[in-house]
Amino acid sequence: MCEDDHGIGRRALFVTGAAAALTLGSVSFASGAPAAGQETRTVRGTLPTGSPDFVYVPVEVPSGVQELHVAYTYEKPAVPAGTPGNALDIGLFDERGTELGGKGFRGWSGGARTEFFVRADDATPGYVPGPVRPGTWHIALGPYTVAPGGLPYEITVTLTYGEQGRTPRPGYPPARAKGRGRAWYRGDCHLHSWHSDGRRTPAEIAALARAAGLDFINSSDHNTHSAHPHWADQAGDDLLIMLGEEVTTRNGHVVALGTDPGTFVDWRYRARDNRFGRYAREIRRAGGLVVPAHPHATCVGCNWKFGFGEADAIEVWNGAYTPDDEVALADWDSMLVASVRGDARSWIPAMGNSDAHRDPDPVGTPQTVVLADDLTREAVQEGIRAGRSYVAESKSVSLSFSAAGPKGEHAGIGGRLRVAGDAPVTVRLEVTGAPRCSARFVTDQGVLFTSAVLPVSGSGTVEWRTTAQYAAYVRAELRHEAALGPLPGPLAAFTNPIFLGA
Repeated sequence: MCEDDHGIGRRALFVTGAAAALTLGSVSFASGAPAAGQETRTVRGTLPTGSPDFVYVPVEVPSGVQELHVAYTYEKPAVPAGTPGNALDIGLFDERGTELGGKGFRGWSGGARTEFFVRADDATPGYVPGPVRPGTWHIALGPYTVAPGGLPYEITVTLTYGEQGRTPRPGYPPARAKGRGRAWYRGDCHLHSWHSDGRRTPAEIAALARAAGLDFINSSDHNTHSAHPHWADQAGDDLLIMLGEEVTTRNGHVVALGTDPGTFVDWRYRARDNRFGRYAREIRRAGGLVVPAHPHATCVGCNWKFGFGEADAIEVWNGAYTPDDEVALADWDSMLVASVRGDARSWIPAMGNSDAHRDPDPVGTPQTVVLADDLTREAVQEGIRAGRSYVAESKSVSLSFSAAGPKGEHAGIGGRLRVAGDAPVTVRLEVTGAPRCSARFVTDQGVLFTSAVLPVSGSGTVEWRTTAQYAAYVRAELRHEAALGPLPGPLAAFTNPIFLGA
């Protein structure tokens, strides 16, 4: 074993192609395989406050290596109240380099693991199997937060020499399930497995999805596509499994929803770097949707700061309903008002997902219910993009929401009722599975109608009459009883809008 001090020293650093990143001096190994079959190097250092977003530790890998194994630890001292402590993420790039775009990407576990390995025939969840070729590899450190006294770390790299195995050819879930033709399909598009910071296997998630009454899900592990081949055995006629990633930047998270199998989307940039548009277009070129996640979440780096010009939809409701979801809902509603002033075709639909990681996080709470032509990746995406959807807290809640004009004109969720400004419009909401909830109709002026509380059966029909002059759009909310006076209760469901007027 060889040990080395490896802290950030000015002479050891140079700027890489990635934004806000620095590279340390190399970790070197012997040029040939030792008799024992393994070599180990340990390096130590301290990252100061104000460290760049990414610090790369080069590892010179000789020929003949069968497996690369990395373990790391770092100190977590007590810090003053209100001050973030140490948190250090980790990942790996191979000899193809660390340039933005991810050609050399071999895996990312964030802060979920203290060790990992890669071989040709296998890898730790979060990492991609493949040949261990000679050259300069890079361990990627991400100092998520650094305590006032700095972040002391220790990294141990072990190379095992020998003949490499065969890299498995990946298989992926099909882009189509049996479906029911044009129908309402339930889905949860923000889920984490043990390939990132989740604790469930793909098999466990698929079983929970079926139990939650879901027709489709989307794989969205943080900053890695390593789970994609592991979903193939979990799909079936009854469950469409789409593939994606939660692109987890320092200025917000975005769900890449339904990308082509094996697509990796880089995350190493901030809003100030002006690079997000490039990767949003990359998601769409790979057949996916761009969905900013939990835009008003309060965790460090979670609040969305890239704007919504590239968004195909917005995750307004994330997991158990909380105050930051209420803020996201209000913010999205304000965006609807702005779209009315301009081109209503440019409005951005809303959706909801569970963001489930581990027990007891429920899968499918909430879920997005989409009107799609069939249970295929493309049809579900088109329904989401068009706003033909509503969000419900569980499979128990179902609704039908429509608007009708005086001459038989009709429009459903996400559509436009084309009537004269003064023509009478009847808005109708039919509900099941929402006991003791009340319905609210929200327009560009705000809440203009609130129903009586639904009976214990949870079923009921609510109607309201208006005009396009009075309401440029109308959307429906189902709310549980309020716990505090005039404040609205938590959502049980909400719809995308119906626009009114020619």
